[in-house]
Amino acid sequence: MQRRNERLVALFLVGAVLLNYPLLSLFATDGMVFGLPVLVVYLFVIWAVIIFCTWLVLRPKKDDRDRGQRNAP
Repeated sequence: MQRRNERLVALFLVGAVLLNYPLLSLFATDGMVFGLPVLVVYLFVIWAVIIFCTWLVLRPKKDDRDRGQRNAP
């Protein structure tokens, strides 16, 4: 459980860095990707990656699922 908490804190810090000023200013250009501004695409991609990584950290492990089934009456 402690390792999971450490990973969530690390994920938060990485997300905070990726969504903060210095990196956002790199993508604030006049370019377009699929008809959308580069900054908007960057924000949505980073947002999706953070959600996916959060799911990876919080998903139940195979051992946890097996233990839950063994303890069921």
